[in-house]
Amino acid sequence: MAENNEDKRLDLDLLNKMKNIPGGLVLIPLIIAVVIATFVPQIFQIGGYVTALFYDGNACMMGFFLIVCGSSIDVRQVGLPLYKGVVMTATKFILGVVLGMIVGTVFGDAGILGLTPFVIIAAITNSNSSLYISLSSQYGNASDTGAVSILALNDGPFFTLVALGATGLANIPIMSLIATIVPLLIGFIWGNVDRTFRKTCSTAQPIVTFFMTISIGAKTSVGTIITAGASGIILGLLSAVTAIFFFFIVNLLLPKKERNAMGAAIGTTALNSAQTPAAVGEADPAMQEYVPMATAQCATASVITLFLCPCFVAFFDNYMRKNRKGIYSAEGWAADKVATN
Repeated sequence: MAENNEDKRLDLDLLNKMKNIPGGLVLIPLIIAVVIATFVPQIFQIGGYVTALFYDGNACMMGFFLIVCGSSIDVRQVGLPLYKGVVMTATKFILGVVLGMIVGTVFGDAGILGLTPFVIIAAITNSNSSLYISLSSQYGNASDTGAVSILALNDGPFFTLVALGATGLANIPIMSLIATIVPLLIGFIWGNVDRTFRKTCSTAQPIVTFFMTISIGAKTSVGTIITAGASGIILGLLSAVTAIFFFFIVNLLLPKKERNAMGAAIGTTALNSAQTPAAVGEADPAMQEYVPMATAQCATASVITLFLCPCFVAFFDNYMRKNRKGIYSAEGWAADKVATN
């Protein structure tokens, strides 16, 4: 008994505490790394395992992260969940590409208000799957939750690389795309034939995210974060406002009985989007100059959308309930009738 009490006393539960902080698993290691890189950068240059892991380890950690992401995609999700996932993922991708191309065409590679076409595509084409799942438990149904198996594809850098290569905004060799999708496929195949592997990857993802973010922040200074402040806020507001667009477009493409507020739930920037610029820089060295700023901007945007997106979803859910014109799911109708009675 005494030993058990001692174990509890010594358990700081740091990982769960970081998870409970909005964006904590990205922001905390990012802040730690940036502070070290600004004031005592020589720590990252000790050499050996320290430098290999904390300074040069991003590419390796990103490959591992893609395996973990791939393992979460369930091949058994078919039918309506598959359709919803495809609709949401495609809508996010198309809007991100269109916005990036417009900014690139009108303002060039430098972009506007500190936002380059590169970072706009990186922030808009992905979404926070964890937040989406949480919101689906309150505002959606089983098919909405199942859609995350497809939506999870945009958690990593693959779609951003495809978008930048297709639009010509970056020179992304075909082998870089293949190199990105191979670990994703490994995780996907292994995760679907081995439940233990999938469960293990799910447990490991926060740890991989933490250390991968340190290797990214190690190349960023406090000056960059301060400079990215205003533009990062603008990027976050832009990403959050897209929730309005997604609400209407997604519902337009769904059967009437399946319409609800969950379309707005993809109006976010993923918490791990701060790692996407580094992946783009690995694929195209010419983009390296934009990586530090883009990393800070994406990290800021992810936190802003984390707070604003639930507000949009709650607003649209309330709006649909007030109108009562068959515009949300059968499950939603049933729940509403019970609450009304």
